[in-house]
Amino acid sequence: MTAVSKNPRPAPSASAKPPPASDADPHNPIHNMFWMRHRSEVEEDLRQLRAQPLTFFPGYEFYGELASIRAPGAWVVARMAPILEVSRNPQIYSSASGVTVNDFPPTFNEYFNSIIAMDDPRHARLRRLVSAGFTPRMLARLEDSVADQAKLIVDEVCERGECDFVTDVAARLPLRIVCDLMGIPASQHDFVFDQSNVILGAGDAEYVPEFGDLLTAVLRAGESLTQLMDDVAESKVGVDSGDLTSVLVNAEVDGERLTRAELASFFILLAMAGNETTRNAISWGLVYLTDHPDQRRIWAEDFEGIAHSAAEEIVRIASPVTYLRRTALCDTELEGQRIDEGDMVVLHYLCANRDEAIFEEPLAFDVRRHPNPHVGFGGPGAHYCLGAHLARREIKVMFRELFSRIGDIHATAEPDLLASSFIHGIKHLPAEFTPTSPTRAQ
Repeated sequence: MTAVSKNPRPAPSASAKPPPASDADPHNPIHNMFWMRHRSEVEEDLRQLRAQPLTFFPGYEFYGELASIRAPGAWVVARMAPILEVSRNPQIYSSASGVTVNDFPPTFNEYFNSIIAMDDPRHARLRRLVSAGFTPRMLARLEDSVADQAKLIVDEVCERGECDFVTDVAARLPLRIVCDLMGIPASQHDFVFDQSNVILGAGDAEYVPEFGDLLTAVLRAGESLTQLMDDVAESKVGVDSGDLTSVLVNAEVDGERLTRAELASFFILLAMAGNETTRNAISWGLVYLTDHPDQRRIWAEDFEGIAHSAAEEIVRIASPVTYLRRTALCDTELEGQRIDEGDMVVLHYLCANRDEAIFEEPLAFDVRRHPNPHVGFGGPGAHYCLGAHLARREIKVMFRELFSRIGDIHATAEPDLLASSFIHGIKHLPAEFTPTSPTRAQ
């Protein structure tokens, strides 16, 4: 991979069709096809990316019935030090123009412009209001719910001896926790799962089969989740039902309340960040534990003593959110490279979490790794993941339940990867284990 001119090619005419996926540069990390290759090929390209100067990669353009999405290209920040620098300087590198390499049309902002795509003071205001719901009482309630749901999930599969680990196990825990947190009825859980798949897997034919309808599908999914949240919020006005929605609908901080649009946008963020990312961390966890039986054995022999460092290592090496974008608010310089006002800058967390200057043997999966200063929950500063504590809890509890109930569970094939440069996702992962009895039969 070599640096290229950051002058974008002229946009094709409105009647032009997007190139087929096979025509995309497989060595461009902001293209979905980069991530569809074997892990060894991806890791080698990332190693080269870390070894070369800050590099600009060209973008692409999608056309749909309602609007087009243009990705004009971006500087890919591959090493830890400059990621920390950008993260600590939001006055230079803004989040408000979006957090992916896509320049979405304004109609998207209604549904997807939550706190991760804001700068202060608006970001601080909304985060302050949202944080009012994350009280010690709420977190304690969630911790009990995580343990209960993990037990139920293993009960549902333990007699079968095999499962699709993603859809039957890894996806179910964070989905149920997010929905329980927000007071979404169980009858709507599958609906939330399907809509979140469309939004974050829009470049994948399994979730949006017709490429040209990508934009329409994503907008409709956002609209559907917004309507669901509106209906739930309406039922919580003046009611203390113990869930986060009732807290946020009725909470007032310094005389301010969340608007319905802000609440719906926050719910969509939770459905994405709190569901998809944790599901992929747990899924990659089984992949790496299967690939490294010695590490599985170390963790199993001292589960509680290793659990914290093992969860951190899973988040580091999985890096479920591959990157977040920033946009330069002024001409500046990064790693000796001129960055022009308006340039997109991609904070590539997955690549930096393999930085040889930071991590000893960075491609090794080491459940006892210490120290482990990864950026799997984002860089430092105002946008550090609000749900990091909950994600860690879900990873630990799910693997505790698996180890104690179906301890020999292992992946039986390579993961079926999500076509996405934004989410380091697994769609399906076949797994086998020795059948056991559910707790209700014990």
